[in-house]
Amino acid sequence: MNTISEMKSKIEYKRASLSNATLLELYKAMLKPRVIEEKMLILLRQGKISKWFSGIGQEAISIGVTLAMNDDEYILPMHRNLGVFTARNIPLHRLFSQWQGKASGFTKGRDRSFHFGTQEFKIVGMISHLGPQLGVADGIALASKLKNKNQATAVFTGEGGTSEGDFHEALNVASVWQLPVLFCIENNGYGLSTPTSEQYNCKDLADRAIGYGIESHIIDGNNIIEVYTKVSELAKSIRSNPRPILIEFKTFRMRGHEEASGTKYVPQDLIDIWAEKDPINNFKHFLIEEQILTEAVDLRLKAEFKAEIDTALKRAGAEEEIEASETNELNDVYKKFEYQEFKENSITEELRLIDAISQGLKQSMERHEDLVIMGQDVAEYGGVFKITDGFVEQFGKDRVRNTPICESAIIETGMGLSIAGIKSVVELQFSDFVTSGFNPVVNYLAKSHYRWNQNADVVLRMPCGAGVAAGPFHSQTNEAWFTKTPGLKVVYPAFPRDAKGLLATAINDPNPVLFFEHKALYRSIRQEVPTDYFTIPFGKAALLSEGDEVTVIAYGAAVHWALNTLEKHPNIKADVLDLRTLQPLDTDSIYRSVKKTGRAIILQEDSLFGGIASDISALLMEHCFEYLDAPVKRVASLDTPIPFINQLEDQYLSRDKFEAELLALLDY
Repeated sequence: MNTISEMKSKIEYKRASLSNATLLELYKAMLKPRVIEEKMLILLRQGKISKWFSGIGQEAISIGVTLAMNDDEYILPMHRNLGVFTARNIPLHRLFSQWQGKASGFTKGRDRSFHFGTQEFKIVGMISHLGPQLGVADGIALASKLKNKNQATAVFTGEGGTSEGDFHEALNVASVWQLPVLFCIENNGYGLSTPTSEQYNCKDLADRAIGYGIESHIIDGNNIIEVYTKVSELAKSIRSNPRPILIEFKTFRMRGHEEASGTKYVPQDLIDIWAEKDPINNFKHFLIEEQILTEAVDLRLKAEFKAEIDTALKRAGAEEEIEASETNELNDVYKKFEYQEFKENSITEELRLIDAISQGLKQSMERHEDLVIMGQDVAEYGGVFKITDGFVEQFGKDRVRNTPICESAIIETGMGLSIAGIKSVVELQFSDFVTSGFNPVVNYLAKSHYRWNQNADVVLRMPCGAGVAAGPFHSQTNEAWFTKTPGLKVVYPAFPRDAKGLLATAINDPNPVLFFEHKALYRSIRQEVPTDYFTIPFGKAALLSEGDEVTVIAYGAAVHWALNTLEKHPNIKADVLDLRTLQPLDTDSIYRSVKKTGRAIILQEDSLFGGIASDISALLMEHCFEYLDAPVKRVASLDTPIPFINQLEDQYLSRDKFEAELLALLDY
């Protein structure tokens, strides 16, 4: 058997102009995560950590990319990129606390392993759905470009993730907007157990860049010098000449997708071939050949790392364990928002709902000088409803941005802007189309603050509702999809004044807000609205009329249906509550009114089952039962999709059912 001095590197290294000191630092940076992983595998077998995704054999990519980036530039790694975290010098005891679910971990025990981010170290961790982080990188890079910071952003994905729509959307957006993003594909041969031959049908994933008009490179992912020097060159290039670049790193996953899955599905000869290409062993042999490293120094480095690991593990072991606290959990779902009241001025003008929204949006753009609006056709065309008409002339195309048809990537871009400290408003052309971006809304925006204290300062404008004969894909009022999701706020005004004031608050709020705008009300409802900028607080229903016989609870277009019905019956003395916001919900006003009247009827446009009316009804039964003189009544639209033709749409809507149900409740 050959001695270490006789062994030769299986990888051809070209040291270029790198100094001995730099080469040694590259080796040490790769060795550290390897020694940590070896320890973690022992702890996994001992049951001291719950799961592990090994990056053994892929260290050169994580280290090379991270060391090529500046410390103030964001990196968005995956679960096999331990080297990113160690190369950014995160103290090991903090990493170990995270992996063991300690209170001092980055997610307070709420998420696992590498599913976290840290602004301190400019790292944004993944979510299990993988793809969304690519669009988030777009947002971070866009912020850098808007602020002229001349920074690069690096984001990782595996070859499996390149099949997700998010990958293609993110590349397209980055290309169209010329964003300085390094899209790094770690092609390690398998997506869990599925080989690349069953994942894509092209020779190299780098070829996909051609379709997006962007530059691409293929790099030997096990060659640390090639990774470091090439990525350094590319990062420097896109800092001065912003543009996206796709990099495919050829490598191999030496262990299972995660340890429990094993590698039985991998041919042994393939494992043997790649074992000979181990990035650390080969680089070690090269350094010894170059007389930069000795076996003795290598042993000393390993011993030092093991001692550091043992010390950090002891410190992490002594850290405070998680104590379950409902108060703490509930308080961390949303970023704390100190509402600032801007009072209404005395000068008013009559505005339609659509005009009030446009005016409120414009005044927020003036107040927040870096606020960005994104959406399909929002720039020169002014949006399909003309709400942003004229905005490009006043604010420019950097801040009023037409987007490709890719809801996921644009919502993710909004998240990236928030991470970089910029507010955004995303217009969904119709609320129905949010389904194409549903994942980042409910899994990324909604959960980020709870997971790692990162707010999502994004407002999604949601033109919604029936009554305009637009059929099943342009008429939904789908607020219930989101009131169910902790971490989201849901606003649904019925009047121009409320729309303007609530939109200002939504933009000020650092949490994700879905702002529903009923299309049928856009040009049919007028009201005197203060001309200057003003705000209205969330969670405060509007009492539109007072009476002691019944409480009518509604929101959106249903408010007007209820008022029209009551105009036909002036003898009915009713409290009419316009909820205005559904999350947060003004339960105090609801309970107070129902305890006074003894009867409650809830009118919504959405179909009945699973709607907000069901929750309000349940709340009233739990908190006001002894005050009720009749069952709580829900009135909603049919449990069908929304039809197109007028007579079917009229039959579908709850609008014409309300009167009979109200009279029946009063007669109970």
